[in-house]
Amino acid sequence: MSALAVDTAPASASPERAFFSVRDIHAYYGESYIVQGVSLEINHGEILALLGRNGAGKTSTLRAIARLDDPELHRGEIWLDGQPIHKMKSFEAARAGIQLVPEDRRIIQGLTVEENLILSQVAPGKGWELDRIYGHFPRLAERRKQEGTTLSGGEQQMLAIARALARDLKLLLLDEPYEGLAPVIVHEIEGILTEIKKLGITTIIVEQNAVAALKLADRAVILDTGEVAFTGTAQEVLENTQLRHEYLAI
Repeated sequence: MSALAVDTAPASASPERAFFSVRDIHAYYGESYIVQGVSLEINHGEILALLGRNGAGKTSTLRAIARLDDPELHRGEIWLDGQPIHKMKSFEAARAGIQLVPEDRRIIQGLTVEENLILSQVAPGKGWELDRIYGHFPRLAERRKQEGTTLSGGEQQMLAIARALARDLKLLLLDEPYEGLAPVIVHEIEGILTEIKKLGITTIIVEQNAVAALKLADRAVILDTGEVAFTGTAQEVLENTQLRHEYLAI
């Protein structure tokens, strides 16, 4: 296989054999054709780094998985633990276990840290209890009575991740978790995500800091103008200088 050889075919041809599968999804943003036939697959407990340059379609792929945009503008199949997510609306996908932590975090204004977490537990299904959350996020325990939107950027990211864990979670989608954070805070968030990996939480991470994402991930998918340019292990990307330079500019 050459240095830039591409394997775009998932290891399994049947959605029933994979914990999570995306099959030839297409999505639009307005009139722009953003996601152009993306397929990927994750085993239970794996972390997948979804990478690519700005505008490659990474966030749009996450939004399509979470069913946040108009489903009428989507084509393709999305399967989670045998459930056809592509037939669901966004609230149904969330109840099925797909939790997105968006880039802007969307902390609810006027609510304390604890109230943000409690509100996440209102929907059917059961995630982590508050004591368990505070055990993994001691900074949030210290600030439980503080309004969520007054936290630092790193603390808001912790709250956004904790809020996802407070819900019934099968697949965690992280969109730019290190965006805008100081290096020391990035290191702290990396520690939290490493703990999540140890707990076996199936995760897709979109991150411009590709090296940090690859060090955390088991597998990687690289997008280029809405299409899959590479599928393989994270280690393959880390070791392939030509691949990283061509598709990730690193």
